[in-house]
Amino acid sequence: MTLSAPSLARHALGLALLAAGIQLSSPALAAPCSAAWAEGKTYTANTLASYQGKDYSALVTHTAYVGANWNPASTPSLWRYVADCTASPTPTPTPTPTPTPTPTPTPTPTPTPTPTPTPTPTPTPTPSPGLPKHALIGYWHNFANGAGAPIRVKDVSDDWDVIMISFASDAGDGGVAFQLDPGAGSEADFIADIAAKRAKGKKVVLSLGGQEGRMTLNTSAQVTNFVNTLAALIARYGFDGIDLDLESGAGVSLGSPIINNLITAVKQLKAKVGPGFYLSMAPEHPYVQGGYVAYGSIWGAYLPIIDGLRDELTMIHVQYYNNGGFTYSDGRQLSEGTVDGLVGGSLMLIEGFKVSQGTGWEFKGLRPDQVAFGVPSGPRSAGRGYAPPSVINQALRCLTLLQGCGAVKPKVAYPGFRGAMTWSVNWDKADGYSFSVPVKAQLKTLP
Repeated sequence: MTLSAPSLARHALGLALLAAGIQLSSPALAAPCSAAWAEGKTYTANTLASYQGKDYSALVTHTAYVGANWNPASTPSLWRYVADCTASPTPTPTPTPTPTPTPTPTPTPTPTPTPTPTPTPTPTPTPSPGLPKHALIGYWHNFANGAGAPIRVKDVSDDWDVIMISFASDAGDGGVAFQLDPGAGSEADFIADIAAKRAKGKKVVLSLGGQEGRMTLNTSAQVTNFVNTLAALIARYGFDGIDLDLESGAGVSLGSPIINNLITAVKQLKAKVGPGFYLSMAPEHPYVQGGYVAYGSIWGAYLPIIDGLRDELTMIHVQYYNNGGFTYSDGRQLSEGTVDGLVGGSLMLIEGFKVSQGTGWEFKGLRPDQVAFGVPSGPRSAGRGYAPPSVINQALRCLTLLQGCGAVKPKVAYPGFRGAMTWSVNWDKADGYSFSVPVKAQLKTLP
């Protein structure tokens, strides 16, 4: 067969390309993407998710809280890049055939419907049993300082409704330990003292952290150690539960594994201990209200912990001292040691707020009975932020009765507001009970 000139040209070009090793086939495509990453989902360790044309593997189990923007590309502490991927094309839908019309049947008389019973409303969660409506919470320290040697728990004034045993320590690899100071009596005395206080209706709680406290919760094995060691301490000493007083030494920072692992661990611990488990938190205000100004690093880092444990939370008492002022949710600057500071900080927890100057994720408010405020017991017990009892009592009346308010006034009264926390029981005793007596007297008069 004779080839025409154009055919010869095409034939020659094809031979030349083959000789040069040039392939005419389509290039290999990247593997199809895994399910797309989305906020609001919980990802278990090693789960694959895609984001912007790349597959990632979850390093730890965590929840991608809405508004936190913990996407795989920006949180290497939570996700590991695996490979580029190709999104699956959207299939062309098969046309739906037009149905054949069905003849209209002869109508049947409609019977009178049976009235549907009104459903019983879901009850509001019941506050922790045994707590008074308005409580006085104090930290008992298990060490000597300027307030003197530790005191026996049995010698703690009965004005205190909740006694925070301070502090448990980091035993390594997620484990928690507690070593009793000899000045507080023998271990048998300590156990008997706790039982006696609980018999009077007091809560005795083991506090974790403190200013220098450390904690490591980066893996599931460490979560297990945390749960098992704390459950053993609670059973051994008879504690009602735990308090999370995690400060700078604990490494709480947005995007860090400790946040989701701590939420998981506390839920597991409550399942072990039972429904009477007491949980409180005492973060410094930059970790909570600080999220209004900026949401990153330590700023607002406690908010996802509070949100993740809101159903388990008995009470939160933010520390409004040692950190200067903060920005209220309307942009005003509030100072520590003032009525406005104590009222404004409490309202942000009860009414909620949006982070990042009101443009980001919204923290939903807590029940008023879950909220108290934290203050120093006297001028010597903290570096700054001291407020005299008259200011504390005025803030309590403002929140519960709308009386004595300053520039920050609640829109409605919150008669269920829980009360006041202080550092510390020991300093208060050393100062002649100048905090506990007047504040407890005020709490008894609140509605």
